[in-house]
Amino acid sequence: MTFRESLVPVAPDVTLFVARTPESAGTPLLVIHGGPDWDHTYLRDPLHRLPGVVLPDLRGCGRSTRGLPSSSYTWDAVVSDLLALFDVLGIPEADVLGFSTGGLIAQRLVLAAPQRFRRMVVASSSIIPVPPDAFASRPPRPSPPPGLVGTEANRASAIAAASVDVWRPDARPDYLDRVAAIRFSGDWWLPWTAGTLPPVRVPDAARRLADLGLPILLLHGRQDTIFPAALANQAAAHNPAARAVILDDAAHMTHIDQPAAWLAALTDFLT
Repeated sequence: MTFRESLVPVAPDVTLFVARTPESAGTPLLVIHGGPDWDHTYLRDPLHRLPGVVLPDLRGCGRSTRGLPSSSYTWDAVVSDLLALFDVLGIPEADVLGFSTGGLIAQRLVLAAPQRFRRMVVASSSIIPVPPDAFASRPPRPSPPPGLVGTEANRASAIAAASVDVWRPDARPDYLDRVAAIRFSGDWWLPWTAGTLPPVRVPDAARRLADLGLPILLLHGRQDTIFPAALANQAAAHNPAARAVILDDAAHMTHIDQPAAWLAALTDFLT
């Protein structure tokens, strides 16, 4: 399916760039990208195969409003933007998929307005906090060249991580092509490096989400080196409404390593 692109004002000083696949009679799927200084485009494939997908660039990212004061980059502001996007687009209820950092934002969003969501997918992310020693036995993640900041640091980090974030060597050229097309930004880099950006993770999220009873899919690659796959199984074990799908031979970019299995798990959960 072809994405239809538009600019949607969601606040007096913020316009979101939004890509959408054709609508269907089913529930729309809001997709929240990670980074956060990436854009949404690396997630288009295989999501372009689904109807009703809504893929915005977050504030400060991609083709959405950038250059705001550092104080404007907060997770609560992102939540407000996305709920305003629903109102402008006339979406009373949606499913939500959050990828990586977007998975943490999705939890914050659902807890802020549970009545607006039917199901949630936490993809390559985690509901349970990552233990400090989770990857103590593994080599450190590759680092970008020193001295880079903002946009260039984010791009270099993404390229450097190709060997660990994509498990299958034959899938890495596809990943690098997607990275080359991303409109990286550095807007979120500034408050993050200054130490003024509050944690994105919601305190006690596992219990609070379990209390909601919202159906949750934890969709993960077994070789993920950012969020351990074991945490998906742990979260599902403590929430009757949650289930984990762990895909083999897949790392953080599970949708690139195993696109068919990733899309099949997603489609099965949403239908």
